[in-house]
Amino acid sequence: MEKRFVEDENGRVWYWITDNAKDDTIFFMHGLTANHTMFEKQIEYFKDKYNVIAWDAPLHGESRPYAHFSFENASKAIKQILDDNGITKAIFAGQSLGGYFTQSFYIRYPEMVKTFISIDSTPYGDYYSKSDIFWIKQVEWMAKLFPGKTLIDSMAKVNALTQEGQDNMRSMVSIYEKNELCRLMQIGYAGFLEDNREINMTCPILMLVGTKDKTGKVRAYNEAWSKKLSQDIVWIPDAAHNSNVDNPTAVNEAITRFIKGLSD
Repeated sequence: MEKRFVEDENGRVWYWITDNAKDDTIFFMHGLTANHTMFEKQIEYFKDKYNVIAWDAPLHGESRPYAHFSFENASKAIKQILDDNGITKAIFAGQSLGGYFTQSFYIRYPEMVKTFISIDSTPYGDYYSKSDIFWIKQVEWMAKLFPGKTLIDSMAKVNALTQEGQDNMRSMVSIYEKNELCRLMQIGYAGFLEDNREINMTCPILMLVGTKDKTGKVRAYNEAWSKKLSQDIVWIPDAAHNSNVDNPTAVNEAITRFIKGLSD
C-alpha cells in the first residue's frame, strides 16, 4: 500500500491506500488508541478485490501531533482523503471508535457512504443513560490509577481474546506515553459525547460483534440497536472486542457475504 497524508491547520493525517482502479472502496477505521495495523488481515484479504484505505485517525498512530480533535474535523479529513483520490462513495468499516467516525461522517456527507460495517462499535443516538455518560467521563483519571505496563496489559486482555490479538493491541498502544494514552481515551470519548445525536442511516448496515466482547456495554447497545433496526447481529465466534484481529476469517467472510448481498 502507498502511504499518503492530508493536511490542514491541525496537522497531518496519514493513510494507506491500494491502487484506486477498483470500482468499490473499503475504508477501514480503527478503534480508540489503535491504528491502521489492526486491519492487516483485512487489507491482505480485500486488496485484490477492492480499493482499500486504512488511516491513522487524528491523534492516533502516525497522525500525531494534531491540534484540535473533533469528529467534525475528522470528517473533514475523511472527505479530503476521498476527494484527493477521486472517490465519491465508499464502503465504511469502523471498529469501535471507527464506527463513530463513520456515523459522524454520515451526518455530514451521507451521499458518500455506500454502506456501514460496524465492527464491535455502537450506535449514535439515545442509547446511553446518565450513568453510562457519567462513567464514560471518568475514563482518564481511572486509567491513570494503573501503572503503565499494567494499563497496557489490561487493555490488551480486555480488547482481544487471542494471543495475536493481544500482541497487536500492545503494539498499537505502546507508542504512547501513559499520560498521552489516558488523555487520548478521554478526548475520544468526549468527542463522541459532543457529536452524538439521533440519526437515521438509510444505507445498509452490518453489525459484527465478538461473542466474547466484554468491553463496556457493547453487547447491550448492539442488541438495542439490532432491535431498533429489526435486523440481526452477526456474532463472531472466538473473538472479543477487536474481533477482526481475533477472528479475521469469520469477519472477512461476513463482510464478503454482506457486500455480495448488496449487488444480488
